[in-house]
Amino acid sequence: CETCSKEAAKYRCPRCMKYSCSLLCVKKHKLALSCNGVRDKTAFVSVNEFTDLNLLSDYRFLEDVGRTADAAARHCIVHSPATKRLLYCLRNKARGCNIELKTLPVGFTKRRENSTTFNSMENKFYWHLKLVFPHCHAEYTLKGVPDDKTLADILKPYIDPVESDPVVCQRLKIYTASPQSDVRILMKIENRSRNSVRYNELDASRSLLDNLKGKVIIEYPTLFVVLKTLKNDMVVLGQ
Repeated sequence: CETCSKEAAKYRCPRCMKYSCSLLCVKKHKLALSCNGVRDKTAFVSVNEFTDLNLLSDYRFLEDVGRTADAAARHCIVHSPATKRLLYCLRNKARGCNIELKTLPVGFTKRRENSTTFNSMENKFYWHLKLVFPHCHAEYTLKGVPDDKTLADILKPYIDPVESDPVVCQRLKIYTASPQSDVRILMKIENRSRNSVRYNELDASRSLLDNLKGKVIIEYPTLFVVLKTLKNDMVVLGQ
């Protein structure tokens, strides 16, 4: 068992492939790793390891996607003039800021989660933002983040040794204990093939709007906060 290291393993998590010996250890590993225990249907499988079972799984996955897309197309909200006007306004304002904002059909999780708005009086975006800390397997969702706020200020409540929340600080100890100069903020580049994933490195001293200019965003930005010495396989564009 990879949780208690005492008993013989009986179960294997379909999501992260961790071995467990009991229901208690299964629950502990889910809590510690923020794992939902659901198999990742889109996980990469090399040609050498591809079997008939993988083929069947892919076929069923495509069927599920087809059903979801069809249900979303029939949804009454997708045909609502108010919804279409709101999305058109968001995309148009983003285009004016040199940001290519793409929205998903109703029914997709990111479309349902997205709370991004544009304040016409202030001429400012208030973004729905997701922060991912891969070294601690932690994710945080922020709502109503003004586009003129710097990335350094956005991260202060999480990784600043003085200003961060004590509970969050404990969970992200590896970040708070590291020099701030080692922290890197990355954003995945969209519209690339799955076997050629690259990231843009963002400037923490600049505003969120400045960092998003010239980039493609699907629904809302997802920022990966990594340490320079532990970036693993996250390759920055140009490297």
